[in-house]
Amino acid sequence: MYRFFFKRLLDLVLSIVGFIVLFPIFVLIWFILLFVNNGKPFFLQPRPGKNEKVFSILKFKSMTDKKDAAGKLLPDEQRVTKFGTFLRKSSLDEIPQLLSIIKGDMSLIGPRPLRVRYLPYYTKEEQIRHTVRPGVTGLAQISGRNNLDWDSRLQKDIEYVKNLSFGMDVKILFKTFMKVLSSKDVALDSESGMEDFDVLRQNQQKVVGE
Repeated sequence: MYRFFFKRLLDLVLSIVGFIVLFPIFVLIWFILLFVNNGKPFFLQPRPGKNEKVFSILKFKSMTDKKDAAGKLLPDEQRVTKFGTFLRKSSLDEIPQLLSIIKGDMSLIGPRPLRVRYLPYYTKEEQIRHTVRPGVTGLAQISGRNNLDWDSRLQKDIEYVKNLSFGMDVKILFKTFMKVLSSKDVALDSESGMEDFDVLRQNQQKVVGE
């Protein structure tokens, strides 16, 4: 009953209340980013949601669009702004995702929505992560966040979906607040030493095929 009804009801209530409470901060960050990011305060990117339905994830933009001489975007660590680093460490860049929860694209708790191009590379068991709404935070995030390798991160997603319950969601939400307050386990993907998931699986397939 919780998975199919009360979880969505709880998402709606908490996200609406949360957005109302955080609205002054939302407006302040939006105003600052208008100047910091040349009139582009939001980061939008297609991500697969429940049943692999693609939606646009919405976050505050923490990086500029600076490119090299060839017109290619510079590495993340060269584009992230000082204010963007603050937003990431404090997780304030996630505030706009409350709107995605209200809309029904996301949940407060669930597997993080990853890139659309990763879809062909999940195993049958890993595909279970798309049977629930993706979350702003999840079991993987409280278990190491960006410091987990891909296999460990996806195993945590599987564990969450198979054991989804009210008690687990409360535990994850509480531990998320603790991590945000301590700014622990926060890193850009490029800083965590992880290669893109699709590249990793392609290389693994090549090794198996040799």
